[in-house]
Amino acid sequence: MAILILVGYMGSGKTTFGRKIAKQLQYEFIDADEAIESKYKLKIQDIFKQFGESHFRKLETKLIEDLTGKENIVLSTGGGMPCFGNNMELLNQLGTTIYLQRPVSELVHRLLHAKKPRPLIAGKTEDELVQFVERTLAEREKYYRQAQWILERNQQNLLYVNTHLLPFINV
Repeated sequence: MAILILVGYMGSGKTTFGRKIAKQLQYEFIDADEAIESKYKLKIQDIFKQFGESHFRKLETKLIEDLTGKENIVLSTGGGMPCFGNNMELLNQLGTTIYLQRPVSELVHRLLHAKKPRPLIAGKTEDELVQFVERTLAEREKYYRQAQWILERNQQNLLYVNTHLLPFINV
């Protein structure tokens, strides 16, 4: 009975991995961006356009606060959620945080081929995207690394295949 919280850069696979783990644990799955879109009846890119990034970040903090006291949830955060205000501290208090670490090259590839639009990278060329990911990942890494667990790709696959390992990370 816990909340498992996945943090990491956009395109790191938090939602895909989170859905799989939630299904195996028989937990509720919550994608932070989808929850915000549903609650406020606006797409993330529209919230950014109409109200700005700082307003969106406040909505993310509100979502974290609303989950306090809940159990049996896997939460997939937005890539920037842990990096604003005291959100990473709040996430660590809320449950078990896991950073899904990915190399820049994999993130760029995944973002270039993503199905859903990402407001922060809209209109960027591949070269611009590489520079953007390198710069923003370097800025965000200090927040992501505050997670209680850091998993590289091979460790994520191991955890998914061997869900009996989950109790060892306090889930």
